[in-house]
Amino acid sequence: MEDNPHIHKEEMMLKDKDKIFKNLYGFDDWSLKAAKQRNIWSNTKEIINKGPEAIVEEIKNSQLRGRGGAGFPAGLKWSFMPKTSGKPHYLVVNADESEPGTCKDREILRNDPHLLLEGCLVAGFAMHAKTCYIYIRGEYFDEASNLQRAIDEAYDNNLIGKNACGTNWNFDIFLHRGAGAYICGEETALLESLEGKKGQPRLKPPFPAGVGLYGCPTTVTNVETVAVAPTIIRRGASWFNSLGRENNTGTKIFSISGHVNNPCNVEEEMGISLKDLIEIHAGGVIGGWDNLLAVIPGGASVPLIPKSICDTIKMDFDSLKDVNSGLGTAAVIVMNKSTDIVEAICRLSHFYKHESCGQCTPCREGTGWMYRMMEKMVKGNVQVEEIDKLLDVTKQIEGHTICALGDAAAWPIQGLMRHFRPEVERRIKDYKLGEVA
Repeated sequence: MEDNPHIHKEEMMLKDKDKIFKNLYGFDDWSLKAAKQRNIWSNTKEIINKGPEAIVEEIKNSQLRGRGGAGFPAGLKWSFMPKTSGKPHYLVVNADESEPGTCKDREILRNDPHLLLEGCLVAGFAMHAKTCYIYIRGEYFDEASNLQRAIDEAYDNNLIGKNACGTNWNFDIFLHRGAGAYICGEETALLESLEGKKGQPRLKPPFPAGVGLYGCPTTVTNVETVAVAPTIIRRGASWFNSLGRENNTGTKIFSISGHVNNPCNVEEEMGISLKDLIEIHAGGVIGGWDNLLAVIPGGASVPLIPKSICDTIKMDFDSLKDVNSGLGTAAVIVMNKSTDIVEAICRLSHFYKHESCGQCTPCREGTGWMYRMMEKMVKGNVQVEEIDKLLDVTKQIEGHTICALGDAAAWPIQGLMRHFRPEVERRIKDYKLGEVA
């Protein structure tokens, strides 16, 4: 904290009155009674009575972007659902959180499940959906237990089910336990798994809004995105978009892990500087800010950024895109100078190799080859020209697969070579010198 040049730290921190997740740390009870004291399930009927179009319009005006990683405008996504189709409409909430470094939705599921359930009702109504499936990671036992009990409480109190909240809208929520396959992070793969099939992505088009779960219009969305919706409508779009900056509005849960003194989850305003986020909330980098090597700012799938960028970068979608990285899920993985940066990226390569579903040749063959090359680069047992060969392969995978796993496998390597290529070249030289000696 001594390293922080700012004097008035309270000015940079999100004020309590603007926080949406008031029980992020589980200091309070998660049950319905406690949830109502936190203003959840208040005026829900009035929100619903605004009508689907008005709700979608309010979400659009708030400029809320999806909190699952892609950052697609939520209101626009909701508007893709047809008003009438002659088929059932479905809302599917992706609670399969399984990208390395990301652990934010878990806290919502465990400590504030009613916040999510109210969001499901509001979002479902806005999209003319009468059924919602929450696809939860199989390993999340306590989270699934709390969520199911919360669903039961909501049914018992007529908040969901027939005539939900006295609105004449019937709305059912079902909890589905998955098996923890990362590929289910892709929305159509999640739908396949929900239907009882192998969790592999579908070819698009058609998109889920047209042909989704059981061939019916479906929207797949993230836990955090849905959970914030009722608060936005209750407090107004203008309040939400007053936080952050244009096109990057509102609050966001950041997961901070790695070489920090106090790893944590924290809800903060979009656009907070990375340095402030780490210094104020995570107790600073182990060994001080000058001991920082690099940060992966948005979960395992986005390119890393070196300290020189970390000094000034703002944590929002557009700022990070401008430096060839991304906000992703806002899972900040901090690496200090004790990190073997090449080994770290090699481990991520192994993860993506392991998780490739094998449908697409570039990903099936490429992820394995990239991992084997990275293993060699850790030791330095390659030729210098093979660095360019590796980068060429990442470009052949990126953008040439059904889902984004190919991109996610390519980007960490591209980030490493963009900022730490001299380190890889040094290892190659050292290895050759060792052979000669």
